[in-house]
Amino acid sequence: MVSSSPLAEDPSSSSPLLHEDVDTVKAAVGGRGRSATGGWSAAIYIIWVEVAERFAYNGASSNMMTYLTRYLHQSTATAAKNVNVWNGVATIIPLLGAFIADSYMGRYPTIIVSSFIYVMGLSMLTLSAILPSLRPPVSCVYNGGRFFCHLPSAGQAGFFFTAIYMVALGQGGHKPCVQAFGADQFDEDNQEERMWKQSFFNWWYFGISNGSLLAVSVMMFVQDNIGWGWGFGIPAVAMAAGLLVFLAGRKKYRLKQVGLSPMTEIAQVFVAAVRKRNVSYLGETESEIFWASGSALPGPLRARGDQFRWLDKAAIPDEQDRAVSKKNKWRLCSVRQVEDAKLLLRLVPIWASCLLYTIVYAQSPTFFTKQGITMDRKLGSTFMVPPAALQTFINVVALIVVPLYDRLIIPMARKVKGDECGITTLQRIGTGIFVSAIAMVVAALVELKRLRVAADYGLLDLPNTTIPMSIVWLIPQYVLFGVADVFTVVGLQEFFYNQMPNDLRSVGAAIYLCVFGLGSLLSSLLISVIDGLSSLGGGESWFSDNINRAHLDYFYSLLALLCTLSLIVYVYFARIYVYKPH
Repeated sequence: MVSSSPLAEDPSSSSPLLHEDVDTVKAAVGGRGRSATGGWSAAIYIIWVEVAERFAYNGASSNMMTYLTRYLHQSTATAAKNVNVWNGVATIIPLLGAFIADSYMGRYPTIIVSSFIYVMGLSMLTLSAILPSLRPPVSCVYNGGRFFCHLPSAGQAGFFFTAIYMVALGQGGHKPCVQAFGADQFDEDNQEERMWKQSFFNWWYFGISNGSLLAVSVMMFVQDNIGWGWGFGIPAVAMAAGLLVFLAGRKKYRLKQVGLSPMTEIAQVFVAAVRKRNVSYLGETESEIFWASGSALPGPLRARGDQFRWLDKAAIPDEQDRAVSKKNKWRLCSVRQVEDAKLLLRLVPIWASCLLYTIVYAQSPTFFTKQGITMDRKLGSTFMVPPAALQTFINVVALIVVPLYDRLIIPMARKVKGDECGITTLQRIGTGIFVSAIAMVVAALVELKRLRVAADYGLLDLPNTTIPMSIVWLIPQYVLFGVADVFTVVGLQEFFYNQMPNDLRSVGAAIYLCVFGLGSLLSSLLISVIDGLSSLGGGESWFSDNINRAHLDYFYSLLALLCTLSLIVYVYFARIYVYKPH
């Protein structure tokens, strides 16, 4: 029987397998006898691929706000909504990619196919910036005291948005599969490899932080000073190179076979439980429970827990089941299927309580960048800092904090607690949410000061004039974002991989990405609602194109309040969460 675990507890002991041929399982997944060193030799290739992918994606996306407003001539609110919707779709599509990988194609082939789509999308994006026929004129006409800019034609806009959504489609297959594929290289049945896998998630994030840092620091300069053809072309080449690196490691990888659709097996549990909703629990004994594996690739049958007991009815044979020799899988499910369905249900409250954190997460590439455009960006006498380049501080902080966390904090926590876990994933996620709330408070205070400086110098109605306030004032909020990312983002990656049913690990990575995607979409919706409400009666919108008349300080304060409330909800559900046994 699995008991409830408080926020501070994470199971570290293995539970016995029930009616299971362990050798069959190991043979099915392949390569389970390798050492942790062997797992790392394969994982290194996979981490390098993700470094290239993060460089490509961030190189193309981090400055997208600038491209949409300056070169496609969209308004601030429209550009922010388009960036949020695109980011949202890019992190929701992985659900489809993960389902295809886990149920039909396998992770390795899915990564290859999606990478080709990725490269094609980036190549189209490069063409949209290079060819004059695929973009509107950059210059605007000044007439009657106003600037009039050429908007893109339907064909130009269609080509551009097709390109970026092809990038989103490519990421949809690449992102969840690569992460799960990397973690698959470590054997869960070996204690040493389990500990190495925990380190893998830390160094995985260290690697993608390097890729993101290189993208933001180099590509922002290229896009602002050399041109957007190079700015989109270099990420396309990087993604193609990443695919070649991935293919080079083929002989080292542990490849898992694809069995029956795991999502179908989960669906069968809910259908069977509803069909047997009137079955009585009275007289229930172990012999009356359907213990069979029910899968071409058998997995461990875990002891039944007290949560969601109504799903247990799917595994209780009734008279109709006993009357036939061949079991109807939509009426009678195995205990493993039932327990896998319970695992998914237990994840829902944790997933939902992290949504407000992801709305906060969506602000750094949009409004933070827009603020930076108005501030004094000089470094020295001549160099101008690209406003989107401040996102490098998120990655720099990650490069510092991740090694400290993995090599100092975790080993100390293991010694103090006396287990292999040290700090639980739920504790780690909660810490990041707390730091993100502080980040939004700091962001609100800095924006309030920026508005006061603009008022003091009479610049409220001159949005294109540089405000005499250094852009370095924005650094603290980026630093806090970096700290929050190391705790929450990496924690969510590890949590949704470890707590998912074994055959749904790619889906677990997709669910983690989906929470960020939905957060971006909710951010877009929130912006639209606030934009409409704040401009009622002819008032100035919080997101006015004249950012000196806008009220981003109000918006950031609202996000800080919402993030604090979500932390309270999160802590409640984290404390009652029942961990999946090893």
